[in-house]
Amino acid sequence: MTASTTMTIRVSSETKLKLEQIAAATGRSKSSLMAEAVATYVDREIEVIEGIKRGIADATAGRVVPHDTAMAEIDAVIEAEKAERAAKM
Repeated sequence: MTASTTMTIRVSSETKLKLEQIAAATGRSKSSLMAEAVATYVDREIEVIEGIKRGIADATAGRVVPHDTAMAEIDAVIEAEKAERAAKM
């Protein structure tokens, strides 16, 4: 089992009541639910931050697609989809 530490957080009364409902419905403790929620949030935010850093590094290194080129590709995909749908009718 992973070592754990104790944290104290403040939530609204409404959130606390909802958490209690979830705990009662699932047979889990409020503490384990909050630990899971915080871990999920932290993991997602780390991924977002890493993605932003990769994007900044790509832009700095010139690994970008010009706006006009990107829009032309998007427009081509949209038009191809429209044509495919029209052909099915």
